[in-house]
Amino acid sequence: MQSLFIKDKAFYKKVAAIAIPIALQGLITNGVNIMDTLMVGSLGETQLSAVSLANQFISIFHIFCMGIGMGASVLVARYYGMRDNPSLKKTLTIMLRLCIAMAALFFVATLFLPKQIMLIYTTEADIIGYGIRYLQYSVISYFFFGLSLTCTIVLRNVGQVKLPLYTSIAAFFVNVGANYIFIFGKLGCPAMDVAGAALGTLVSRIFEFAVICGYLFVCDKEIGYRIRDLFTKVGNLWREYIRISIPVLISDGILALGNNSVAMVIGRLGKAFVAANAVTAVTQQLSSVMIQGFSQAGAIVTGYTLGEGDKEKAHRQGYAFLGVGLVFGLIAAGIILLISEPMIQAYNLSVETQMLARQLMLSISIIVVFQATNSIMTKGVLRGGGDTKMLMLADNIFLWVASVPLGILAGLVLRLPAFWIYFALKIDQVLKAVWCVIRLNSGKWIKKIRTESELEA
Repeated sequence: MQSLFIKDKAFYKKVAAIAIPIALQGLITNGVNIMDTLMVGSLGETQLSAVSLANQFISIFHIFCMGIGMGASVLVARYYGMRDNPSLKKTLTIMLRLCIAMAALFFVATLFLPKQIMLIYTTEADIIGYGIRYLQYSVISYFFFGLSLTCTIVLRNVGQVKLPLYTSIAAFFVNVGANYIFIFGKLGCPAMDVAGAALGTLVSRIFEFAVICGYLFVCDKEIGYRIRDLFTKVGNLWREYIRISIPVLISDGILALGNNSVAMVIGRLGKAFVAANAVTAVTQQLSSVMIQGFSQAGAIVTGYTLGEGDKEKAHRQGYAFLGVGLVFGLIAAGIILLISEPMIQAYNLSVETQMLARQLMLSISIIVVFQATNSIMTKGVLRGGGDTKMLMLADNIFLWVASVPLGILAGLVLRLPAFWIYFALKIDQVLKAVWCVIRLNSGKWIKKIRTESELEA
């Protein structure tokens, strides 16, 4: 096993230049989530629980789009490193078509089956009622959110990291302002309660879409993609996209289903547990924004290096990313322990919910160390190396063989304390961290990616 740290300042500067803007964008996004939960939480625990569970369904779409975008980014980073612009543009076309199809599917499901969606997560009538109202006002947002998210990932892969950051900063203020107006009925608008939260989010999604997609389709010269390219024939590149990217989509889709299985368990543990989890989830996201940045930087830099044909260098850099994951996992754990009590006190929670939240915070602070390590490996280095099929298998095995059954056993059968329920639900993070080290050391994660001309030959 090689050293977890390398003496290459240029490498760390390159990684930081990509990771920090992405992390700052994640910080802004989590700031929006915090403001949303604070505003909705001020209405009561029932409304907070309803919005939290409704967003679990929306998060399935989010993760599917991340899978579509990150799957495409494996090819985009490699083709960008090769300077193969035709293959890059056709990859983008495939990505956008898949995104639009996925948005249409979720649009139809949310429009016609909002009650059935909420029944997946809870049987409490008052939570279901608020959740339906929230979903009804969120139905059109899938198209704007999906396209802006996937296009942001592509822009990052070609070095455009500042525009998404600036857009997220502006969207933060748009979201908070719209939420304040629509939730509480300001500036002459009626007080819309949870529907106002959904409408405020929709306004910010439209803003992000207009800026990100407007830039990519009209102004960007690095890729030169235009709306007419959406109708271009992609030829044999479908085969390579399916081979590399579809396992990413399936893997992230399975992750979405697994997360929702976790939400289904949590939703049946009572209103207090759901509210406590909503607060702790925001805290975890806030503490791990740098991890998200370095995960995406890992995929981009690995793709660039392999696109240049230097496998040995990519392997050395993989160990360096492993070291980065360990360091930032420990930092995230410290942040959670430091801010957990102020975060809990910031919400209007009952004594029971506060006690549950403290247990969850402690459990999260341990899990996040392992989660950081495997996130930078699975969503970064190994994915950037094209090892998508093995990642798909690993996500499947650890989630469905360990996390989900152990979580059900701990929460619904044994009724263990909240600390152990959450730890059981997230045990896959520990197991994947160990597997990632073994896989990285083997070197088998570096896969060849073919260009359009090679496919046609």
